[in-house]
Amino acid sequence: LTLTYKRTVMFGLLSTRQGDDPVSWRTQANAIQDANKAGGRMFGQVGTRSINAIYSLKSYLPFDVLPEWQVVRERPLSEQLQILRDPARRRALIEAEQRMKPKDNVLQGGGAATLDPRKPDYDQLFALKSMDWDDPTVAELSRARGTHPVETMIELSLDNPDQIYVWPVVNEDREDLLGMLKHDFALATFSDAGAHSAQEMGACLQTHFLHYWVNRRGAFTLEQAVRKMTRDIADAFELKDRGLLQPGYKADVVLFEADRVRPCVPKIETDLPGGARRLVQKADGIRATLVNGALTMENGQSTGTFTGEVMKGALG
Repeated sequence: LTLTYKRTVMFGLLSTRQGDDPVSWRTQANAIQDANKAGGRMFGQVGTRSINAIYSLKSYLPFDVLPEWQVVRERPLSEQLQILRDPARRRALIEAEQRMKPKDNVLQGGGAATLDPRKPDYDQLFALKSMDWDDPTVAELSRARGTHPVETMIELSLDNPDQIYVWPVVNEDREDLLGMLKHDFALATFSDAGAHSAQEMGACLQTHFLHYWVNRRGAFTLEQAVRKMTRDIADAFELKDRGLLQPGYKADVVLFEADRVRPCVPKIETDLPGGARRLVQKADGIRATLVNGALTMENGQSTGTFTGEVMKGALG
């Protein structure tokens, strides 16, 4: 497509430890490099942290497919909490986990991981405490407490019903991820536009880039990170009036405090039609957002002004 018809091609550049024969991200990156050397125009889209299946008492848990859990999970949250405090019911729920499908080598995306889950690998299931990417695993917490992993999750959820658990589906290894982000034809962007509204959350892509890769790791300068998230993406999508702050360009501006910007832990809200659930993730350190020159967000709150427009590339 890119060599014959001279069209820009993009795809998700991913690293994974799942599958019988996981494809190295370097194989994908080399294919991009070869296509561009041959006269094509190809890019890989890369997230800035692992892509996770997200679990919570308020959304999905890995055990929801089990009959013993289903009769609990269909009840209002207040009743679920009462049942989880009952020692006999808790023992039955813990024992039910043994009948889950064993984990296999089939690659599971976020949808399958929440709707058709396998028995969790608790060494890869993290109890989210912050967004610093150094959270304990359920296995680590269980060993420290001397409890079964399911009981550990029950206790954590009773202490905090908003407790989030994350299982990295792809981009599990942060050094692989850094290698992808450093690639010449990698764009720091990747999203399914909200297709998994209560199963995955990628809203922190930019704030995680700044907080973790710039401020904590020093892997990029602030200027490098901003360029990767603005001009490089606008150029790749052939958006001729975006990506720079200069006369004649659209005034899309985010004002943030470079040393404070960071993502917040996601939470479950039930404000979709019919009370459906969705994940919401906010950020600290962002003062304001301007879209086409108008103030649309200030200190994390909408101003009620909506000045966005459809962005069209070269064929628009």
